[in-house]
Amino acid sequence: MGVFTFVCRSSGGEWSAKQLSGDLEGSAASTFALQRLLVQAALAVDSSGAVQSSFSMVSPASAVFQVIIGGGGGGAFIGGGTPSVGAAAGGGAAAPEAPPAEEKKEEKEESDDDMGFSLFD
Repeated sequence: MGVFTFVCRSSGGEWSAKQLSGDLEGSAASTFALQRLLVQAALAVDSSGAVQSSFSMVSPASAVFQVIIGGGGGGAFIGGGTPSVGAAAGGGAAAPEAPPAEEKKEEKEESDDDMGFSLFD
């Protein structure tokens, strides 16, 4: 598993990034293009599995970008509707079944007689 962390800065309309602890770096005209470039650079070093990435702006002119390669199936993610990669491939425990849906009880409309008065009295 490879984790690549980049510090990104904008200067003169161009975004540049340097790896926090390593030699990878790149520059592009937009943050989107920079992210794509950095993922490709990280894949050139380590192509052992799935790719996850996270881009977080720190200020309007700086950001942190992290690329994780071969991290498993994202098992720490909570709240998704899909099983992790390991469970889908048969490499883990089966996902728990959803509890049965509760029956909806129909509420009876109360008539004016039940309240002891009428709207049109």
